[in-house]
Amino acid sequence: MTVLPTPQFAARISTKRGAMEAKRKAEEHISSSHGDVDYAQASAELAKAIAQLRVIELTKKAM
Repeated sequence: MTVLPTPQFAARISTKRGAMEAKRKAEEHISSSHGDVDYAQASAELAKAIAQLRVIELTKKAM
């Protein structure tokens, strides 16, 4: 038997994977930044990725 995810579920997984990947990249960017501008941009990217993950988790709990 094969179980296929609904499009909504697949989109949620894809979005979560994307947000987790963005978070990982931002953390790498922070660790390798060489100046205030790089660090500020990487910090903003990290904050955005964390916010996306939080929204996904809150949406998941509400369902």
